[in-house]
Amino acid sequence: MVFITEEMIRMRAEHNDKEICSLEEVSLHQQNIEKIEHLDRWCRNLKILYLQNNLIPRMENLGHLKKLQYLNLALNNIEVIENLEGCESLEKLDLTVNFVGRLSSVERLKHNPHLTELFLVGNPCTKFQGYREYVVVTLPQLKWLDGAKISRSERIRACQRMEELKGGLQEQEEEHVRRRQRERQEAHIKESRGVTSTPLWVQENQEEDPGLEDRFWNTPCEFSPESRVEAHRHLEEKQRAEENKGKKPKAPRTLVTAEGRPLNINEPKLEFRLTEDDDTNSVVLDLAVYRHMDTSLMDVDVQPTFARVTVKGKIFQVVLPAEVKPDSSVAHRSQTTGHLLLTMSRAGDTLRTRRPASAPVPQRSSSQDQQRTRPGAERLEVDPRSHRVLDLGAIVPRETPEGPLEMCRLAPPTSRTSIPGEGFVDDPDVPPLM
Repeated sequence: MVFITEEMIRMRAEHNDKEICSLEEVSLHQQNIEKIEHLDRWCRNLKILYLQNNLIPRMENLGHLKKLQYLNLALNNIEVIENLEGCESLEKLDLTVNFVGRLSSVERLKHNPHLTELFLVGNPCTKFQGYREYVVVTLPQLKWLDGAKISRSERIRACQRMEELKGGLQEQEEEHVRRRQRERQEAHIKESRGVTSTPLWVQENQEEDPGLEDRFWNTPCEFSPESRVEAHRHLEEKQRAEENKGKKPKAPRTLVTAEGRPLNINEPKLEFRLTEDDDTNSVVLDLAVYRHMDTSLMDVDVQPTFARVTVKGKIFQVVLPAEVKPDSSVAHRSQTTGHLLLTMSRAGDTLRTRRPASAPVPQRSSSQDQQRTRPGAERLEVDPRSHRVLDLGAIVPRETPEGPLEMCRLAPPTSRTSIPGEGFVDDPDVPPLM
């Protein structure tokens, strides 16, 4: 099903510098459109609208086009004339080769006072006896009907015959409505059973039976909205089969191996740089995404062992050199280059320190290596053999058996002896030096 989109309208508004708010004419013919929408909101200044040769079943969403003068809906699936009361400026309406069978719906065009031309050629209602006279009398503002000018004398004669034609026209319209209900029921039954008038186009069957395509188009069927839709689906299937002819089916996309190991994938073919920042203890991914691309078209997923970025439906996945914390990861884009910068903190609190390049590496002795590798050996940062230890227990006061407590004095080091000089005189009143 094809929808009317803003991009579709802008592509057909090149003559208006692709501006749709001030657009006065647009052609949307042969687009397989199945619904009229958005035009009454986006293009309110439209004066000419071409929608012929589509699959439109209803006239809708046109009431706000106050300036619309010409509406072409030829070769569609319209069955009832409706929803044109708001088109105050409508002058010409083309409904050639549709399925308008309710002739009474023509009365709704009375609210279009400027309507002067109407085309209903190829509709079931044109086969009703008294069709032209009914339309001429019902729409007095008309000047042309089905390309033929309406003269004053013809209008007078139609008014005179209107009373005798009314009853017959009503019966013919009711008969058409009953026939259409039967056709819809039959089409619904076939659709529910998955049965069509002829098989749809399949390339393999065509190779087995070259006459399948000819039989589809030569098989008689009722000309109805359902048959038009079926023919359209047939052409779509045929085109799809021709496009897929000779193409190998794409292999399923594999992101993780059967063992659970993630793979490196770069479907969008983007340049990237993966580095480790020891100062912040993190892994940094710099992905060169398109500069002017909207951020909403990207999706970032960080796992402990890999990072995945989806860019416009294409997957970029890279295996990380160290395990990271997904909850602590931060993603932002550069305002100048547009690159995506993904900062992921390493798992654990261990920091890596770098040794200056000029500093020499200390050499270990064999005894130190043996002590380091000995099981249960204690690692000391200071060698106790290079320092003297002071015995703090000797300065604690203690009680002697001879008398009161006295302070214990430290004995002078035995390794040092003091020898008095020649002029030294020992004074007994002076206490000995420690």
